[in-house]
Amino acid sequence: MIKIPYAVGSYEEIQEQGYYYVDKTRYIAALEQWKVPVFLRPRRFGKSLWCSTLECFYDINRKDKFDALFGNTWIGKNPTPLKNSFMVLRLNFSVVSVKPDMVCIEDSFNFTQSARIKTFVSYYKNLFGKFPDISDRSIADQLQFIIEQVTNNTLPPLYIIIDEYDNFSNQLITSRNDDLYKALTSGDSFLRSFFKVIKSGVEQQSIGKVFITGVLPITIDDLTSRFNIAQIVTLQKKLVNMMGFTHRETSQYLARVFESLDNDPEQIPQIQEIMNNHYDGYRFLPEAEETLYNSAIVTYFFKHLVINDGEIPRELIDDNLKTDVSWIERLTTVRENTDAMMDALVFDNQLEYDLKQLVSKFNMRRFFEKDYYPVSLFYLGMVTCKDDFTMCLPNNTLREIFVDYYNELNDYEVSKGYTDYFRQYLANQDMETLFAGFYETYLGQFPAQAWDKINENFIRCTFYELCTRYLSRYFTLSMEVNYPSGRSDWEMTGKYHTKYKNTRTIIEFKYAPSKAASHILSLEAPLEADTNQVLGYKNDALKKFAHFTINACVIYVAGNKGFRYFKAD
Repeated sequence: MIKIPYAVGSYEEIQEQGYYYVDKTRYIAALEQWKVPVFLRPRRFGKSLWCSTLECFYDINRKDKFDALFGNTWIGKNPTPLKNSFMVLRLNFSVVSVKPDMVCIEDSFNFTQSARIKTFVSYYKNLFGKFPDISDRSIADQLQFIIEQVTNNTLPPLYIIIDEYDNFSNQLITSRNDDLYKALTSGDSFLRSFFKVIKSGVEQQSIGKVFITGVLPITIDDLTSRFNIAQIVTLQKKLVNMMGFTHRETSQYLARVFESLDNDPEQIPQIQEIMNNHYDGYRFLPEAEETLYNSAIVTYFFKHLVINDGEIPRELIDDNLKTDVSWIERLTTVRENTDAMMDALVFDNQLEYDLKQLVSKFNMRRFFEKDYYPVSLFYLGMVTCKDDFTMCLPNNTLREIFVDYYNELNDYEVSKGYTDYFRQYLANQDMETLFAGFYETYLGQFPAQAWDKINENFIRCTFYELCTRYLSRYFTLSMEVNYPSGRSDWEMTGKYHTKYKNTRTIIEFKYAPSKAASHILSLEAPLEADTNQVLGYKNDALKKFAHFTINACVIYVAGNKGFRYFKAD
């Protein structure tokens, strides 16, 4: 049985325990072109595993284990001269606690990172020899002492890896502790002193290399005067696929999972479609040749498939992996700005951005400027590059999360009053009655003025979110599925391990404002062009899923005046 490394952040454990590994090691060689690279990615994108991979590759004490750890990888067959030539100090700032004052934060920083340094010294005692206890000193002073030992005793240089460098500073931002954040990143703060020591060590060559990873470029920019040697490489074309899975990597992974499960290979296209719609879509450069899958979510999905004999999970994303939308409220600061941003994404799924702002560093002050909202959301993983001019939500998972947050902000009820509609749908699959329940109960909450903004995209997204909420045990839902003839608006497919297997409903939505209601509501049949459009998607789907029963329909919504539902034959 294939072993899936969900929540396994140790490269050494993955190799020694025989977990499946998506080989990213060719990027080790590419990364060596920079001395102090900073690589940023949203939460849960494989950053910690990459830090562990670098640690194993460069660690001088793992020289005898190189073939066991890397023999079957790209870098194992193409090693660089720097392999196993450093003492690696790996730090993780996510364990630093955010406290109500700077003294307490500094104490937490010193306590947590001192433990790392103590482990580091013990691990390299074969090189350091007798080493005094320096744990009562600040981290900056401890690191300075280590650098002096390296220099005075001609020891191998240090490779410093800092994982989640901005974790605790970002917590200060989201908790509105702006004064503490400013104190942390200015003057002679403990954090600036720490990075000053690293800069000095790099200049003296006692520190050979540094790798820093995190989420936002804010903190590194605000530290610039003390740490101007850092090079943000996030948008380097040759590194864009370093974290996250490509289409090829994901397809190979999926094939290996199904080979292990010995499941019907006819199920693979359905699984691939689910993953494309819910986990794909991240474009970290406008000119990137392909979009990327979120690697942590894909691994969660595969882990569930394996331990449940191929059963598709009810929740397509683990709660631990969900995007923290509270950032939006903090980012926009006032409700008017929050509403404007949410409307742009929920109604139109696009935000205009300035490409020059994306490729430049920006500090905390700019992070909260309206012009920078799209770029800020980009680094947080909430939106992604659609092209050179606009950002969009990357996939259906994020669209669901944003619609859910939109409902919460506006107090629209989605948890009560819907049970009967969904229960009847499970009994008779009557889509017209289900949509009527959505129209009356959900859309019926909207005041007249809100209908001035409602459009086709909003209808399908909110209907998608509500159906996902109630029907995800039995069905997977998708929007904008790509076919040769175009992109379908909305689809619902029975999971292959339920009694609804091999069934699919495809809906084409058409929206008209209330003033056109008399024409729309008088329709006795769908327009020929609309029928041909949805039947084109149905025929394309049947080529892929010939054993499916596929229902195609067209729904015309006439503002708040009503709707018409038609099956397409």
